[in-house]
Amino acid sequence: QVKLVESGGGLVQPGGSLRLSCAASGSIFSINTMGWYRQTPGKEREWVASITSNKYTDFVDSVKGRFTISRDNAKNTVYLQMNTLKPEDTAVYYCYLRTPTMSSWGQGTQVTVSL
Repeated sequence: QVKLVESGGGLVQPGGSLRLSCAASGSIFSINTMGWYRQTPGKEREWVASITSNKYTDFVDSVKGRFTISRDNAKNTVYLQMNTLKPEDTAVYYCYLRTPTMSSWGQGTQVTVSL
């Protein structure tokens, strides 16, 4: 079983930055993809970014050029650096870890972008 714990959410003004972290623990297959989804009330969960164990990254178009994703494989931790934040980035952000045989999710962390 894999447990994911997110941290780093909060309130930030438009144009500001936040860094989310997600630490995985448990029985983790070395070949995996970690990443982030986000969700706002009344909307479906939206995939935001992902990074593979060999550090290939991908992003949804709306965050390209503003967000970066990185990981520390030794710590089983993934980071989402969010810059130039916009009000429409407001959401609960969920970390995930995916292997060929399983997926795990974190509990979510709130990001609010507002004056």
